[in-house]
Amino acid sequence: MKSFLKPAVFIFFLQFLLGISGIAQLKSLPRGGNKRAMVSEEIGITNVSINYSRPGVKHREGHIWGELIPTGFSQLGYGAKNPAPWRAGANENTIIEFSTDVKVEGKELPAGRYGFFVAYNPDECMLIFSKNSTSWGNFFYDSTEDALRVKVKPVKMDKSVEWLKYEFADQTSSTATVQLQWEQLMIPFTISVDVVKTQIASFRKELRGDKALPGYWQPWNQAAAYCLANHTNLEEALSWADSATSSIFGGTRNFESWQTRAAILDTMGRKSEAKEALKTAFLYIDDLQGYLYGCNLVNAKRPQEAFEVFKMIYDKFPNTLFTNIGMATGYSALGDYKKALEWALKARPQARGGNKIEIERNIRDLQNGRDMNN
Repeated sequence: MKSFLKPAVFIFFLQFLLGISGIAQLKSLPRGGNKRAMVSEEIGITNVSINYSRPGVKHREGHIWGELIPTGFSQLGYGAKNPAPWRAGANENTIIEFSTDVKVEGKELPAGRYGFFVAYNPDECMLIFSKNSTSWGNFFYDSTEDALRVKVKPVKMDKSVEWLKYEFADQTSSTATVQLQWEQLMIPFTISVDVVKTQIASFRKELRGDKALPGYWQPWNQAAAYCLANHTNLEEALSWADSATSSIFGGTRNFESWQTRAAILDTMGRKSEAKEALKTAFLYIDDLQGYLYGCNLVNAKRPQEAFEVFKMIYDKFPNTLFTNIGMATGYSALGDYKKALEWALKARPQARGGNKIEIERNIRDLQNGRDMNN
């Protein structure tokens, strides 16, 4: 095993640091010219941040991996005097922090701040997340403080990276790959989160704070609607919808809050209660809300129900842009393109900007015997 730094040199360096620790210091460049860096990104609502220092190759191509960075664990001869992995950067600890629980390479890791280490091997690297994120570098590494170890395969790169860096790649709504890149080698690892679980946990926390003050129905409705959209946690979603429609939070005379409650009840199979809640919602609907609700029914392949909504909204708000185009939408969904065209032509002079462009497209579709909703 090789040593990263001779013991005598490190002792002198540490004494130097301790000797000046009580003296006010001016801001200066990092030791050895290694650049300080930080990268962060959200996966779902989970923030992942990495703080590290960036060593340079500095004309040492071909002598980084397996030489400057030894294979496996090395006896450093100072600090905890335990075999230690590489600090995955330079100078101080590399620190990775997760705002919520995550999975790394499929293995669970709780929310928190971790020291990050790599035991390099050309065939398979061991990544170590340590509960100790405050010690200097890897000199005080202690395996009993490991929170997680995972193994990944390093990847050769065609390009050479002069300054070590971390990047996020291959992002999806719930995953991202972190890539440690240096010289001509990349060490990737995948972080994944349970987006729905973390979002609901966040709602629960926020709805016990200032977002839950009387008079604000919107946060309760947002949480309830999210659960509905994801077909999960419906019992709690209904309790949130109850709060949104209560007099305490001010949503008693609001279409959105009552419509959310109705949809949750319908999904739960409580059809009669859902029907009553929807009746209440319609008392407070406006023409735009009615148009959008009807369009949702069209998209759900419920054309007759959609037409009934469009007709009801037209009777309540006759001859507006949204009620005229709503009637066109309803007739088109039923296959009556001639009637639909009549209503679309009524809406055309009322439209402006992007709405006018869309209605012109609707008219062309109907004139050519096509459903304007496709």
